[in-house]
Amino acid sequence: MEKALNIDYRSIMTVAFPLIIGNFIQSLVLITDMAFLSHLGELEYDAVGNAGLIYITFFMIALGFGDAMQIVMARFIGNSQVNAVSKTFQSGLLSMMILATIFFVVLQFVIPNWLANYAHNPDIGRLQNEFLSVRSYSIFISLMAYALMAFLLAVGKTKIVFITSIVMSLVNIFGDYVLIFGEWGFPKLGVEGAALASMFADISTLVILAIYFTKSKWIKDYQLFQKMNLEWNSAKQLFKVAWPLMLQGFIALGTWTFFFMWIEQKGSRDLEISQNIRVMYFLAFIPIFGFAATTKTYISQLLGAKNYTAIPIVQRRILFLVIATLLLFFHGGLLYPETLLSVVNPRTDVNAESARILQQVFPAILVFAFTSVFFNTISGSGNTKVTLLIETLCVALYLISAYVFIFVFHWSIDKVWYVEYIYFSTLALGSLIYLKFFDWKKTANVI
Repeated sequence: MEKALNIDYRSIMTVAFPLIIGNFIQSLVLITDMAFLSHLGELEYDAVGNAGLIYITFFMIALGFGDAMQIVMARFIGNSQVNAVSKTFQSGLLSMMILATIFFVVLQFVIPNWLANYAHNPDIGRLQNEFLSVRSYSIFISLMAYALMAFLLAVGKTKIVFITSIVMSLVNIFGDYVLIFGEWGFPKLGVEGAALASMFADISTLVILAIYFTKSKWIKDYQLFQKMNLEWNSAKQLFKVAWPLMLQGFIALGTWTFFFMWIEQKGSRDLEISQNIRVMYFLAFIPIFGFAATTKTYISQLLGAKNYTAIPIVQRRILFLVIATLLLFFHGGLLYPETLLSVVNPRTDVNAESARILQQVFPAILVFAFTSVFFNTISGSGNTKVTLLIETLCVALYLISAYVFIFVFHWSIDKVWYVEYIYFSTLALGSLIYLKFFDWKKTANVI
């Protein structure tokens, strides 16, 4: 059985550091992908950027379900309820496969028609469909892998996530090089090659996780694969926690997808500038997402053990660590943004304007880092309906503001990006108000 996690700085970093490095490697993969595609052409760069957002939107819905698995299993681990952990894992894994089937059908047969009709530039719409027609097959692999990762995050064992990230990045970068440009005797596949490279990288992740699980003690200790039944009560409990997180993930990334679709209506230059910013965001989110997962695990386990006094201590320590690591990983976004952007896109004229916007939104990213600790405290407590409500209100303000900035005021692209302050500030305000004035620890006991 796993012991409760310690709350000293070293223990928190032991959990968070592999996730941060894993996110760093995956961000390097994204940067490498976009760098390859920028040399292929401007249309390919923009098309795969937008198509990738569509795919990630569906993945984020499933990620919400995986987060629910992590939260519920961490709570049962804190309570030492071994049988409940097993049922939750089995029901969660099978539910993930059902979700993957639904998402695959939508990505293959619904999204292509929508893109063909909506894209302002028909060539961008065509390239987006080429990418998604291949990338959609990865959804089965990705969701199965994340179900396994949810258990690892619940027990606080994150080193294997780091290892899979290294292998995945190497496979993806090699696949991009040989399949996009047709090197080493491979066919030149362009955007389809980028999708295939990502799929092979996902396969490598699943293979490593499967090998790791078969050799670990958890299969026996928690009886993870003993029956593999979709147990109704466990599935119902998971969906009770998961559906707000799933809807929240869809709203968050779906909103960003619409934002970039609207920018595409402004013109290809504005879209390319914004795609540059999007890639840099994923670099900034490295520590934020790593400590977000760490926060959920710690809060859920502490609530399960009824160790309420340790919660504010953990919050303060994670808050300090996330700000420090953000400045470590992303100080270049403020101090030398053009140098960072030149790695992704060789076009210096576009990078100059992108760099100014990146410096402009840097304080908003700091606000998000601060907010993530408190927002994920609510999520880790199991009060996922509250996080959905907060997210929905933030997104509503974001969409209204973005629409007005783009289509009513017809602002330049640098002014449009001020919309980020509206989203991150309202997210911070909503999270702090709820934690300050509502008895969230009491309602957390519903799991």
